[in-house]
Amino acid sequence: MDVKPPSPAAPPVKLLENEYWWGGIVRHGTDMPYSAAKPYTGDLYNLVGNQGCPVLVSSKGRYIWSDEPFVFEFAAGAIKFSNAITPIQISEGHGNLRSAYLAAGKDHFAPSGKTPDEVCFTAPQYNAWIDMMWDVTQEKVLRYAQDILAGGMPPGVLMIDDNWYLHNGGWVFHPHRFSDPKGMVDQLHKLGFKVVVWVTPFICAETYQYRILSDAGLLLKDGKGKTRVFEWWNGFSALLDLTNPAAAKVLTDSLDTLIETTGVDGFKFDGGDPYYYTGDVHSLHPRTANAHCEDFGRVGLRYGISEYRACWKLGGEHLIQRIRDKRHEWGEDAFGDVIHSAIAQGLMGYPFTCPDMVGGGQVGSFYYKKLPFDAELFLRWAQCATFFPVIQYSLLPSRVLKGKELEICMATLQLRKKHTPRLLELVRHAAKTGEPILRHMAYVFPDEGLELVGDQYMFGDEILVAPVMQQGARSRTVRLPKGKWRGDDGSVVSGPCQITIEAPLSRLPFYTKVAQAF
Repeated sequence: MDVKPPSPAAPPVKLLENEYWWGGIVRHGTDMPYSAAKPYTGDLYNLVGNQGCPVLVSSKGRYIWSDEPFVFEFAAGAIKFSNAITPIQISEGHGNLRSAYLAAGKDHFAPSGKTPDEVCFTAPQYNAWIDMMWDVTQEKVLRYAQDILAGGMPPGVLMIDDNWYLHNGGWVFHPHRFSDPKGMVDQLHKLGFKVVVWVTPFICAETYQYRILSDAGLLLKDGKGKTRVFEWWNGFSALLDLTNPAAAKVLTDSLDTLIETTGVDGFKFDGGDPYYYTGDVHSLHPRTANAHCEDFGRVGLRYGISEYRACWKLGGEHLIQRIRDKRHEWGEDAFGDVIHSAIAQGLMGYPFTCPDMVGGGQVGSFYYKKLPFDAELFLRWAQCATFFPVIQYSLLPSRVLKGKELEICMATLQLRKKHTPRLLELVRHAAKTGEPILRHMAYVFPDEGLELVGDQYMFGDEILVAPVMQQGARSRTVRLPKGKWRGDDGSVVSGPCQITIEAPLSRLPFYTKVAQAF
């Protein structure tokens, strides 16, 4: 890894009374907000498989930024810093969380004004991963699309995941798995789908492509000047040196050609995690491991549909940011993390967030642990994701649910469809302002002591969503801010208050703020 010399240590930042902070590492969303009440250490050199940004934003109107990674610690009533390689900047006087976030964005990750293709929001995404895993073929993809429509779901973005290609680094369809990829994509387009394929920056070591790129000096090297080979989840591969414009052009030319020859509409970018770029890694232009991740992220700016699981910086850009694969379970690193992670994404400049696949996208749950399918979990996940910017399915409701359960799931799609016009307004607003679409309660209501409410969220400023997150629960407590709120059940409640409501499996509780007449 190419590393700059350390920057002089920044003095600690003393925490204010009742001050709460968000930012740094999306995967640690369940640790947010950080405060004096509990110790926490965040190492921005280790993003734990999801997005990261060198920003911290405070409920008291302050933000912290550094252009490169650093380590921060909440302890003894202060934030302490170490391992910074660029100066730590502290900006104060912004009033509240919302103003601090908008100031940080304006100064360091200004919104681009662009949005992903709007179909990403107006219809579900369908990812073949859990349904097919590595055994993906043209026939299965077409049958999957037909089953989506036959099951009463609308066409949307169809993602063809791992193993569609000839080999890693050979960005062409495998001829034995896909006899006529253009014909397949044409059929999917006629059915109303946009088509996305899975891409990584890895180049399989046992291929002619590897030899050509290695001889041309377009792959990352070790300290002896030899091409470095990495072990990753798909075997042994080299990595494109994306600091070299010629290597970046190889990738973008290949993807552009794939679009031209087959008609695919975009890409799911995977890999690129900073931990692959650590140790004995050398590039044409010196970069930190995180900056290599950023280089891979910039490739996606070229396309209308680009989804990332791992990303460094690039807040304000038109990239869909997916939460890392979650287990098909209720608790930590599973469904219980979804809201926390999405809130964290929004407060780091990533408004176009996807809460993983409904029911969880961790292949180990289904392939290795062989967990039994949990219909209640699937339905509560679908409900929680109803008001998320992006909703993604792999297991199709019509295949895994029946009777009343299937009716409940289909009702969530109708509810989302009803609110799609407002969602599109928020998408366009996010592109112009950088504001999250899915917002923390304290972001919208800064003076009401809601910083620790982590199991409900705001859709824009008007709709409070309170999904059921506990297995077997048929009621839940809801915190309502000041004002009048009309519930999905027709009730009108005056806040601020805390109420306990009935929440049968068929109900997604949400409350719409009632406009006040003056």
